[in-house]
Amino acid sequence: MRRLDQLLANLGYCSRSDARHWVTRGRVTVGGTVARNSGQKADPAQVRVDGEPLDHPAGLLLLLHKPTGLVCSHDVREGPSIYDLLPDRWRARNPVVTSVGRLDKDTSGLILLTDQSPLVHRLTSPKHKVPKVYRATVDRDLDPDLIPLFGAGTLELEGEKAPLAPATLVIREPRVAELTLIEGKYHQVRRMFAKPRAADRFQSALRAARSDRPPGRGVARNAVGHLGRVSRSGETHRGPGEVDLTPAAGPISRFQGLSREQKFASYSFSPSFPPLIYRP
Repeated sequence: MRRLDQLLANLGYCSRSDARHWVTRGRVTVGGTVARNSGQKADPAQVRVDGEPLDHPAGLLLLLHKPTGLVCSHDVREGPSIYDLLPDRWRARNPVVTSVGRLDKDTSGLILLTDQSPLVHRLTSPKHKVPKVYRATVDRDLDPDLIPLFGAGTLELEGEKAPLAPATLVIREPRVAELTLIEGKYHQVRRMFAKPRAADRFQSALRAARSDRPPGRGVARNAVGHLGRVSRSGETHRGPGEVDLTPAAGPISRFQGLSREQKFASYSFSPSFPPLIYRP
């Protein structure tokens, strides 16, 4: 049982002060009877606003096909965000609707959004080790040696204090793979595929340096020069279109075929999560 003014404000209908006006104007009913007091407590399932049931009073769980060019942030200074796609009422909810993890601005794919903080914690906290599967399309053929490299738990990324946790890589096509992670470092998938690439380029540069110089003369300096350039280019994040990462596993894999117009699958907050396609 919740106060009507609190309920309407938390679900994004209006402010608590405006809720009092809605009640006095007869817009709110409880169990078919017009409410007279905004402080009245009621079961959300029995409340109607303008004759309509409340909008997902038990919570929201959304499946969003994120387009490129949008960030997964509430900070307006970072530019257009995925939250701009939501209806105003959903954006006004308290607790706020937030993404379960993030996808980069230049990445498209499926992502979960919810206003249920315990669910976000359960799915994103490293201690729960929830596997996340990404489908990655890269700009060159994948080396099968990446499979043991990613799975060894020894791969180190620049700026990280510890090696990455073991990851499972399955190569589906020459340039398409599925990568399963149990952690979420900054730009981790892009950086993982770029790391071996930088090392390969350095080895090629070193071989070229050795072949270009007589034995014992200038090899070290030439190799160091190549290393500096390769390290910078290898760790630079690639631009749009060069790598596409799409979460593609678990209960959301069956939504891979959604068109751009079908941006959301909206769920009632229950263990079974029955889907309801939402078109904004």
